[in-house]
Amino acid sequence: MNRLSVPSGRRLRPGGRMRATAVTLSLAAAGALAGTVPAAQAAPVHSAPVHHGGGPQCRGEGVDPAALIRYRSDILIKAPLSSVFTLQADVERWPDWQEPVLSMKRLDPGPLRKGSRFRWTTPAPPTPTTPATTLTITSTVRQLRHDACILWSGPAIGDGVRIDEGVHLWTFTRVRGGVRVHTEETWTGDQVEADVPRATEILGQGLEAWLADLKAAAEARAGRRTVR
Repeated sequence: MNRLSVPSGRRLRPGGRMRATAVTLSLAAAGALAGTVPAAQAAPVHSAPVHHGGGPQCRGEGVDPAALIRYRSDILIKAPLSSVFTLQADVERWPDWQEPVLSMKRLDPGPLRKGSRFRWTTPAPPTPTTPATTLTITSTVRQLRHDACILWSGPAIGDGVRIDEGVHLWTFTRVRGGVRVHTEETWTGDQVEADVPRATEILGQGLEAWLADLKAAAEARAGRRTVR
C-alpha cells in the first residue's frame, strides 16, 4: 500500500517534497475520487492492461486479478541485490529514507516473513471532499522470498478516506548493471472504484515516487561503500 509533510528534524533532500506529495496523493486523493475528475476526462498514467493470471508473482501469489484499479512499473537500481532487498524489507527503517512515512511499528518480532504484520502512518492533505487526515495502514506479508520478492496487503483508513484492500507486489532481479525492481499494486473498495481512471492515475504517481526514493537510497548507500 502506498504512502506530506516531513517529520520535525528530518532534512528534506532536493526534490523530496515533490516526491512526498505524489506519494501521499496516491492514498489521500482517493477520498475525493467520486467528485474530482469525470471518468471520460481521466486517463491513467502508464496504466498496464489487466492480467488475469500469468503476471509477476511471489511464491505463486500476485496482486488481485479481479481488481479494477492497478498499476505496474520498473526501475533499474545500480546497487547490490542484497542491499536493495534489505532496504525494502527492513520496514522499521522506512522513515529513514521515505519522508512521508511518519511512523512505523512491527506488530510481531523477528525478521520479516510470511504472516508478519506492520502498521504505519502517513499524512494526507485535504481534498475537495475530505479533510486533512492521517492514514493508518496495516499491512500483512502474504509471501516473501529473500532477495527475490515481497507481497503484502491491507487496508488504508483515515478520516473520510478508505481503501478496503491494497495488494502490493515487489520483485527484485539481478541484471546487467544492477537490480531490476518491479512493483505493482491493486486497489479495491467502493470509494476508490467510483472513478477508476483517476484512482489509477493517483496510484501510479505514488508507485513511481516510491521507486525513485528506493533507487536514491540504495544507490547512495552503494556509493558510500565504494568510497570506503
